[in-house]
Amino acid sequence: MWVGVTAAVTGLATIGLILLAAVGDLDTAAEAASVAGSVASLAALLVSVVALFWSGGGSATGRRVRAGRRAIAVGGNVTGSAVGKDLTVTGSPTSSGTTPRTSRDGADVRAGTDGIAVGGDVTDSAIGEGGQR
Repeated sequence: MWVGVTAAVTGLATIGLILLAAVGDLDTAAEAASVAGSVASLAALLVSVVALFWSGGGSATGRRVRAGRRAIAVGGNVTGSAVGKDLTVTGSPTSSGTTPRTSRDGADVRAGTDGIAVGGDVTDSAIGEGGQR
């Protein structure tokens, strides 16, 4: 919808500037184009700032995931995985009968040097070094 509105407004402004240049004075058309360009750039700036605040800075959940050197950080749930060094997953997955919940509190996940951090639930997984599930 907004694309159509933007295209219509842009098209009308273009036609208006062409008519002003053809019928009126070229200097007047140049001044009108300058004002129209300034208004359009300010409108684009407003839309981008509003979109930035509505989206929470570009992150869908508002959560940041960061890991230090040789660290592991996962922003969500870990299920049936081997996360770490020299790990293996053998056999079929264990049926736990429960579905892991998804944390939506927006808390950041940070693992320091050589650390492990998970922002959700860990089920049926091997995490760390040299383990097996």
